[in-house]
Amino acid sequence: MRGTEEAQDAMFSYISAEQRVPKDHPLRPIRRIMDEVLKRMSAEFEQMYSTTGRPSIAPERLLRAMVLQALYTVRSERMLMEQLDYNLLFRWFVGLQIDDGIWDVTVFTKNRQRLLEADVAQLFLNAVLEEAQTMKLLSNEHFTVDGTLIKAWAGQKSFKKKDGDGKTPPPDDPGNPTINFRGEKRSNDTHQSKTDPECRLYRKGGQESLLSYLGHVVMENRNGLVIKAQVSTATGTAERDTAVRMIRELSRTGRITVGADKAYDTKQFVADLRDLKATPHVSQNICRNRTSAIDRRTVSHPGYEVSQKKRKRVEEIFGWMKTVGMMRQVHHRGTKKVGWMFTLAAATYNMVRMRNLMAAART
Repeated sequence: MRGTEEAQDAMFSYISAEQRVPKDHPLRPIRRIMDEVLKRMSAEFEQMYSTTGRPSIAPERLLRAMVLQALYTVRSERMLMEQLDYNLLFRWFVGLQIDDGIWDVTVFTKNRQRLLEADVAQLFLNAVLEEAQTMKLLSNEHFTVDGTLIKAWAGQKSFKKKDGDGKTPPPDDPGNPTINFRGEKRSNDTHQSKTDPECRLYRKGGQESLLSYLGHVVMENRNGLVIKAQVSTATGTAERDTAVRMIRELSRTGRITVGADKAYDTKQFVADLRDLKATPHVSQNICRNRTSAIDRRTVSHPGYEVSQKKRKRVEEIFGWMKTVGMMRQVHHRGTKKVGWMFTLAAATYNMVRMRNLMAAART
């Protein structure tokens, strides 16, 4: 006998979001790590907000929502609010009850602006690293540096002459005109993006030139966690210059080793590392008309070979941040905002990595 479909809705629910999420769900370890991290940041949150006035969205819930956005590649805040409205898993992770109302997307973005101005992403990364330190997952001696290209949220048509050429758009479509760049010499000295003036036209690895930023990380070699993350203007020397600045802070704790790929094999970079009392474990870039800045004594050391194996793990960080963390092309403009999102993505990657390390230790 065929059953009948009853469409009557229940008036009450006696099951919480906590009960709906399976005990072995992969988000549960990340939520536990994040709860400990947010406890460490409570004092900083207190200083950010006034003691009077209308209560804002709790910064803990803001950060949890933004971490979810990176974990599940939700490409906009509007879609994130939509997911929070009907997705019980998202509600549970953020800390919302089933009957709680969802924030307006404009309210969410304005509250997020306070976190950006206070550089909360860097505080968040530092707190995640403190939690990793208590779990004995960090190395304080062996590191790797590398950089990656981040495509800016600006089109090639926005890259125009700084002084203007007086030309009017063709009549076919004034809002999105057809432009022929053939034969026109364009460079960062004479041109600038009108959409994002801080990005630069840059080419890396023989690929096409793109309006871009450069993202830099320092990775510790024991477990592949991000120690430092930073975004800079895309220039030919930005990778090495930024790497030296980040390593300078780490070298104060004692003697360290620094691994890097062939792009860092220059006399100036190697000399800068040695001045900082850091041993350069840089991959040698040897060709017919060029000699490496890394001497034979360094190459023959057993630790050099280990660093060359470990340094390749930094590509896993960039791979995750671009495919999952939405860092292939950012949806924000300006070095500060792009750097904020890049640092948040690095902290989120660390929590995913920490969860995996904890699971591996139990097996």
